Amino acid sequence: MSRSGDILGIIRGLQLVVEAAAKLHSSELKHIWTNSNYRVLIQDCINQSRTNSNNVTNIVSETADRVTTVCHGLKEYASNASPKDGYYQNLNDASKELKQAQRAESDRAQFQIKLTKSDQELLKKLDLEHQEKLRKLEMEQREKSEQEKVKKQDEEKQKVESKSQMTTSPNPKSKLKLSEHSKQRKVPSSRIGRMLSFGGLAAGLGFGTATEYAKRTFGFGQSADPSTLFLNPNNLDRIVDTLCKVRGAALKLGQLLSIQDDTVINPELAKALERVRKSADFMPNWQVEQVMSVELGPNWRSQFSEFDEKPFAAASIGQVHWGRIRDGREVAIKIQYPGVAKGIESDIDNLGGIMKFWDVFPKGMFLENLMRVAKRELAWEVDYRREAECTRTFRRLLAPYSDYYVPEVIDELSTNQVFTTELLDGVPVDQFDMPPEDRRFIAEKIIELCLLELLEFRYMQTDPNWANFLYNPRKKQIMLLDFGASREYSKPFMDQYVKILKASCDADRETVLQVSRELGFLTGYESKVMEDAHVDAVMILGEVFRCADAYDFAAQDMTARIQNLVPTMVTHRLCPPPEEVYSLHRKLSGVFLLCSKLKTSVSCRDKFLSLYSKYTKSM
Repeated sequence: MSRSGDILGIIRGLQLVVEAAAKLHSSELKHIWTNSNYRVLIQDCINQSRTNSNNVTNIVSETADRVTTVCHGLKEYASNASPKDGYYQNLNDASKELKQAQRAESDRAQFQIKLTKSDQELLKKLDLEHQEKLRKLEMEQREKSEQEKVKKQDEEKQKVESKSQMTTSPNPKSKLKLSEHSKQRKVPSSRIGRMLSFGGLAAGLGFGTATEYAKRTFGFGQSADPSTLFLNPNNLDRIVDTLCKVRGAALKLGQLLSIQDDTVINPELAKALERVRKSADFMPNWQVEQVMSVELGPNWRSQFSEFDEKPFAAASIGQVHWGRIRDGREVAIKIQYPGVAKGIESDIDNLGGIMKFWDVFPKGMFLENLMRVAKRELAWEVDYRREAECTRTFRRLLAPYSDYYVPEVIDELSTNQVFTTELLDGVPVDQFDMPPEDRRFIAEKIIELCLLELLEFRYMQTDPNWANFLYNPRKKQIMLLDFGASREYSKPFMDQYVKILKASCDADRETVLQVSRELGFLTGYESKVMEDAHVDAVMILGEVFRCADAYDFAAQDMTARIQNLVPTMVTHRLCPPPEEVYSLHRKLSGVFLLCSKLKTSVSCRDKFLSLYSKYTKSM
């Protein structure tokens, strides 16, 4: 009796759970329908159909007349066009051709479609309209061709003038442009949707690998290196497409990995990740409307006099729109993709799991440590209120330095997922066709900024993306933006790191080795070949500060020499580097690479020694 009572109790409990779930789903579906765009669309269609109900009778009547006319014509054609029985029998070739020609002529004479007077008038009217449209189209094409010709001439003229007057001509506010590969695509905002995207990627990679194996087995593909089975072109396309689709932490991790040298990761994967770094899809308009309504309220558009629906930049965390606020100022509005903040942990775990399963990266990269650091730094970047505070901090720190400019934050239009600042007046620094004096100025000021961040502020904007630096040749200013990746370094860490920099400047290998152990670069149990490779890498980077004259970044080969050391360090490294180094070296690598692209020379030694002397006084 007790057991049957327990069973009945369990059944009753299940019934209550099912009823509660049904009630919950019903309320959720009702909420979704109430807030759905489709409900509004259907209601508009119904209202429109009611408004146009008076025209339905006329349309149906006219359509019936036309259908009757067409059917009558088809009937006449069928009765006159079909040949009689035996018509083509027992004819030689010559008579057959003659009779066919005669029959065709008879058909043309007999086959006539009788049109009503209204149809004849309608056809005449349509023909006249068609001729008029053709005439207008021809005129428009002729005018457009002339305009394009004039525009092209003006652009050529402006290009010549801009090259000769780069440092003196006014520079209008310019906006970045989306990658040609970017496209409008909904961001999967739910955790399930993002997991399905990664699940599809994992399944696609497995299928692509199996297909590539089958092709090579039967001699239809290259069979040289078995390790390239996974990294075949189709799989690389799948990786790029998925990362650009989900965006957020996964795309950010792909962009971070893209700066790794191709001696560390497969060169083909490096190329694919470079495509990821330069590309990101952007949200459809309805999703932008959804985010802005939640963050700034349903009447958010009233706070702008103008707002460009299409973004001029799209990155891993969000996209940037141009706008003009009520007081006339132009602003840049960064809108975060929905779901990326909540999906950081799962996104990185899913992507990292796929990469570890296929053994894409060597063990010496310590991918787990990289993923842990990426999670923490990405949590900072998706917090737009933190970014606003970091922007204000840099604006205060750089206020005494007139060569730099940090935009003003528009607080009333900034929230957790929307960040608005004044629009900067400059061009991206990676426009390498600028005059030599401008390229030299940019390189000098970006190197100086790095040294200030390390030795004076202990506070650094660690994102090496060149798009974060703009140049205003008229004002001779470096304009800075995107401070989401900013971070502070502790004094104990920086005290030790500065000792390594000074030792590299003095070519003191023993001090470099000793302080590297104290700081955690090395355990003290590494092989001699690993210790030598580590010190050699530091010495190569220190050349910038050892050079008494201006260091020629255009002729430097430090990148190639460090590349030769990377395989040794990856193979023999016993511990991951200090966590602070990931962001710090990412920034330094990006700055040195930018200077080499600018093909200029910079005097770095005196700047370093001056700031080092000032720093040691506070130690």
